[in-house]
Amino acid sequence: MDAVDRRAAVLRAIVEEYVQTAQPVASQSIAQSRSLGVSSATVRNDMTQLEREGYIVQPHTSAGRVPTDLGYRYFVDHFTKAGALPPGQRRAVADFFASAHSALEDLLHETSQLLARLTSHAAVVVGPQFDAARVRSAQLVALQPELVLAIAVLSNGSIEKEVISNAGDFDEAQISRASAMLDDTLREQSLGSTPASAKTGDAVVDRLVRHGVDALSRRAISGAEPLYVGGASRIVGDQDAFATAERASRLLEMLEEQVVVVSLVRDLLDQGLTVSIGSENDVDELRDCSLVLAPYSVDGQMAGTVGVLGPTRMDYQQALAAVAAVSQQLGRLLLG
Repeated sequence: MDAVDRRAAVLRAIVEEYVQTAQPVASQSIAQSRSLGVSSATVRNDMTQLEREGYIVQPHTSAGRVPTDLGYRYFVDHFTKAGALPPGQRRAVADFFASAHSALEDLLHETSQLLARLTSHAAVVVGPQFDAARVRSAQLVALQPELVLAIAVLSNGSIEKEVISNAGDFDEAQISRASAMLDDTLREQSLGSTPASAKTGDAVVDRLVRHGVDALSRRAISGAEPLYVGGASRIVGDQDAFATAERASRLLEMLEEQVVVVSLVRDLLDQGLTVSIGSENDVDELRDCSLVLAPYSVDGQMAGTVGVLGPTRMDYQQALAAVAAVSQQLGRLLLG
């Protein structure tokens, strides 16, 4: 191989060995473990050049080298792809989704735990957006005089409920007719679309339907995509990968602020399967971390996101495979 290809191979070796051992990598180790056909002195020269170009750094004198964010980026772009998981992990993912019959909230929480187990890193799952789902059925349920519950079952598996406290007087036949009309009005519509309902000629029924549409539309507008974090404690276990223990603590605090994380993940949703490494992250708390994210789709539309959050020293090949597999299976399950 020529000098450029050899330096790329040296960089690959440094990343792979550092990910595995968490120890700076020496030239002699690479010369002995890789079939480069050159001496350790040549590898040292290549490492010097890679350091000049910003791909690796020497943490202290007489130590080996470790990758920089730029080095990880080159490694991800040139040496990794979303391949298949090992057979055992593939079976674990298939078995999980084959037996998953939980409500949407429980399913997404359990999915984040599954992804954390697969990767040994913290995992995030952002729930579906309201506007990515369609209403499968809707109904009105009388709770007590002048109090009605509006319910919508969505195509993403969620069940949305909103109490109508000013429903006025009605009888059993009117609430039954209004419930059927609400279902006709909202079925296959986006919950936030506020469609106009047909008039029945009964002012009470029409009022109940309008209240139901308005209440569920308010629910869609006020609702934020939920965030589920699995394996957050793994961040504490990875504290040595952070510049300071305080940085790890600040990251844990940020994960509790769901709006910040959801906003960050939403910004990356349109990019498909993506990797964001260290200093590439705009949020300061993530400067020591890498994010591997993939959207999942429901009925052909991007709905939410699954991802892995860990130190830059992560097994990117395995993380990409796990995130891709879980996002595909989750989308298929929600579509069904």
